[in-house]
Amino acid sequence: MTNISAYIILIVAVVLGTASNGFAKGAQGFTVLLPSIITAVTIVGCMYTLSLVMKTIPVGITYASFAGLCIIATTIVGMYKFKQIPNIYVIIGLGLIVAGVLMVNLLGKTNT
Repeated sequence: MTNISAYIILIVAVVLGTASNGFAKGAQGFTVLLPSIITAVTIVGCMYTLSLVMKTIPVGITYASFAGLCIIATTIVGMYKFKQIPNIYVIIGLGLIVAGVLMVNLLGKTNT
């Protein structure tokens, strides 16, 4: 697998992870059936796609990228779906997360 295809699959993992986070709120502690099923299916798909990415991209870089992008995407979902508007400190923190993801991917080196 090429790096480009690995990053495309990583984006799929972020979409699935964000979907699972969004539906988890609606599942209300896994007491509501349909959102609970969607949460479970999307999180399994998310972990599967992450495992594919880790064949090409080192685990630390994969997970740092996934976690950072999922946090940003889940915050955006929260803003639109749940009307959860972040304050200035959250926005600054999210900016630092974006900077960290960029640093890890563009400047980070690992011994493989």
